[in-house]
Amino acid sequence: MTCTKIAYFEDVDTLHLCIAEEPEAESVEISPDVTAELNAKGELIGLEIINASSYLRDTLLESVQARLLHLSRKVA
Repeated sequence: MTCTKIAYFEDVDTLHLCIAEEPEAESVEISPDVTAELNAKGELIGLEIINASSYLRDTLLESVQARLLHLSRKVA
């Protein structure tokens, strides 16, 4: 069952993205501070990001800077 809910826990700076309301069978760290939650079939059912404010800020800045660099090269 699809749920797609986002919860932010400010006291521990953790973001949780629920993709499906299913029991978690295992979790896999996919990068520092990011854990994928999987069901018994190995399908992604959720993501947890710790130190979320820093992680999201840095990820967004990196993405925007790369996009701006790409755009500036097209103009030049």
